[in-house]
Amino acid sequence: MVVTDPTMAQIGSTGRVTRLLDEIGTQYAVYDGVTSEPTDRIVLAGKKVYLENQCDFLIAVGGGSSIDTMKAVGTLITNPGEITDYFGKIIPNPLPPTFAVPTTAGTGSEATQFTIITDTKRDIKMLLKGGGLIPSAAIVDYSFTQTAPPFVTAATGLDALCHAVEAYTSRKAQPLSDLFALDAVKKIVSSLPRAFADGSDQKARESMSLAALEAGIAFNNSSVTIIHGMSRPIGALFHVPHGLSNAMLLPNCLEFALPGAQKRFADLSEAIGACKPGDSQEEAGKAFVRAIRQLCRKLKVDTPVSFGIDKRKFFDSIEKMTKDALTSGSPANTMRKVSADDIEAIYESLWNGGE
Repeated sequence: MVVTDPTMAQIGSTGRVTRLLDEIGTQYAVYDGVTSEPTDRIVLAGKKVYLENQCDFLIAVGGGSSIDTMKAVGTLITNPGEITDYFGKIIPNPLPPTFAVPTTAGTGSEATQFTIITDTKRDIKMLLKGGGLIPSAAIVDYSFTQTAPPFVTAATGLDALCHAVEAYTSRKAQPLSDLFALDAVKKIVSSLPRAFADGSDQKARESMSLAALEAGIAFNNSSVTIIHGMSRPIGALFHVPHGLSNAMLLPNCLEFALPGAQKRFADLSEAIGACKPGDSQEEAGKAFVRAIRQLCRKLKVDTPVSFGIDKRKFFDSIEKMTKDALTSGSPANTMRKVSADDIEAIYESLWNGGE
């Protein structure tokens, strides 16, 4: 079964894969019911298509949503129950063979043991985990990303930046993940503005695809922190695409995290050339946060206001979002201790892009 979304079918990306299947005489079914924020219902519909067509393996063609949906469908093929049963648990059984063809440079889902699916009954984004969720193979070809419009390029690229920065500043960081994370940050800060300004810049696109893969490998081994923990509730309640909700939070969350990981932030600052020789770790770390804030402005990242979120509903939801963020466990990976009050204050600071 080829898991994809209607846009990928319209612009021909899905066809690039299905033509190859036709050439080798492999039968397939196409499930194109994926949306930007996959839900338990979308996964269940995909399972139905898989079983009705007696499929043997899965290929995802698309961004992180298609890849995550593929993983979740595969989970239900070889594991009992509903996808919501696995929130907070390790998915035990191996999946059928899964192959990922990412069409954005962002999520890194092609290289991770995670999938994010919305539980529509509880209005929460579930981070689901299991070694079997790492795809059997991934085809990372930057030419698939050249059709991504600027706003998708920006949101997915900043998602990859979050992965890399969070991996490097996580309590679970380790030497191997550090190598991938640092290199990804350097590539993204250099290449993302170019890919955003000119989608046909092949060198920038290639660099971003590699960086997104590196960032995925990094956080697969050291996890994410406060940004992702706070991002998922925004996406679940207000249907903000995952990369964009991360980007909304990125500068303010980094500013919060800085005091607990000054050496790490100084390393990142030096890697992208944001600090000056002789700067203290604190000064260098602040320079990195300023550089990332400027990058977000250059990429025209939406605020909750410009995205169209209702102010009263947003503030009324802060208590639930804070609880859901803490329950996810991701904020606890932040080197600075995170409290409920801290998370509430950061949510409040997002309004109008406040700093």
